[in-house]
Order: sequence, then structure tokens, then C-alpha cells
Amino acid sequence: MNAVKRYVGNGFVQAFLVLVGLVWMTPLAGLFLSSLRSAEDTAKSGWWTALASPGQLSLDNYSALLGNAGITRAFWNTVLISVPTTVLVVVVAALAGYAFAWLDFPGRDAVFLVVVALLVVPVQIGLLPVAKLFGQLGLFGTIPGVVLFHVAYGLPFAVFLLRNYFAEMPKEMLEAARMDGGSEWRIFTRLVLPVGRPAIASLAIFQFLWVWNDMLVALLFADSSAQPLTVELQSQIRQFGSNIDVLAPGAFLSLIVPVVVFFAFQRHFVQGVMAGSVK
Repeated sequence: MNAVKRYVGNGFVQAFLVLVGLVWMTPLAGLFLSSLRSAEDTAKSGWWTALASPGQLSLDNYSALLGNAGITRAFWNTVLISVPTTVLVVVVAALAGYAFAWLDFPGRDAVFLVVVALLVVPVQIGLLPVAKLFGQLGLFGTIPGVVLFHVAYGLPFAVFLLRNYFAEMPKEMLEAARMDGGSEWRIFTRLVLPVGRPAIASLAIFQFLWVWNDMLVALLFADSSAQPLTVELQSQIRQFGSNIDVLAPGAFLSLIVPVVVFFAFQRHFVQGVMAGSVK
């Protein structure tokens, strides 16, 4: 009897999760079908009518999108912003996190306290002062300027996350490596980084998603030649309506890249999220 109750209970849970998944996937399916329909068909009927009339679907919108110089330039600008930012944040945060966790130097706790305090500083506070500074340095409106801003505001959380993860490593493991003659750099690259791979992968995914989907910082710091895909799609909105034949495929293109990145690192992401939950 208990086995039957448990089976029925699991069946209800699974059915509920499937229902939630279908509800969550509905907007994504609507966006995808809309990206395959012409602007005329979209104006006449909803995207769900394409399920009964698949003849409405074509790749013409994507062909036109790839031929749009502004969209393709914005896509590569997004890549040039997101990838260097993610790499810089992960590398600097990993080095700083190891130093704060296992190296003894004067003022370590005070400096780490300052890093933690920076977590509560809203990004909006730094927009105008940093914009003025970048203008004086000649970085305003450029891709390096956008990258530096994202790196600066991404590092406090990244350092906090990796420092706490590295600090959970067994002290005896690092002491044994030092007794065997391993330098700090060798211990960091050969021992700490492999063990900390789940947390690093989780950080990389979060940072990439934040920067890829950002529009506020890019809207202020990037000029027309450096603006990413989010700003370019926003500029494609017409005065009296939405440019759906450009916006739908562009939005789906902007969405599919983070999804691919997430599934590529899904195993490490789950391990990083679950780290420390089971002793």
C-alpha cells in the first residue's frame, strides 16, 4: 500500500513538473514560431495558428537578419563584450579568491571586508562617475570601456563566491602539497583550480548571462559602432509598432546562445550549486 501511495505521489509530482515545464516553454515556442512567420501573417493571426498551417513558416526572416549589417555587427559586439568580460572576471576572481582563502598577508581580512561591502553598491550609482572618467581616458563609447565596467562590477560577487568555495577545501590537502615542495602557483593551478572547477563553471555561466543580456550599461557606455545585440534590437522598434520580422528572430538568436552555453556547462553548474549542501 505504501509503495502504491509513493508511486502515485511521484506520478503527481512528475505530472506537475511536466506541466510547469510546458507553461515555461510556451513563450519560447511562441517566439520561435513568430520568428519563422512573415510580418503579414503575424499581423493577421496569433503564432499558434502556425501549428495548424505550417506553410506559414520559413527561414526568410533569418536570411534577412543575417544580411542586416547592424544586427550582425551587434552580435559580434556582444561576443566581444561577453567573452573577455567573463574570462577576466573568472581569472582575477580565482586568483583573488585563493589569496583571500589561503595566503596570509597584512590587511587580508580588511580588504576582503571592503570587497564584500561593494556587493551592496548599486550599479546605477557608478554610471555617471565612471562615464565621466571613461570620457577623460578616451574609453567612453568603446568596447573596452564596456568590458572594464562589467569586470569592475562583476568582481566583488565573483571574489566572494570563489573565496568561500576555496576556503572549504581541506587544509591538510594544501599543506601536504606545500610539504612536497609545491609552489603557491603550482598548488593553485594543479590542485585548487581542478577542485574548484564546479564553482568556477557556475560563476562563468552567471557572468556570461548577466553581460550577454545587459542593456543598461551598453546603452550608456557603447556608441553606435560598439553597441551589443540588446541595444540594436531596442533600436529596431518602429515608432508606430514592433518590427516583428526583425525583433523575433533577433531575440531568438540572442536567447539561443546563452541556452547553448548553459547546457554545455550544465553538469559543472549543478555541481557548483549543490556544493556544500551535502557533507
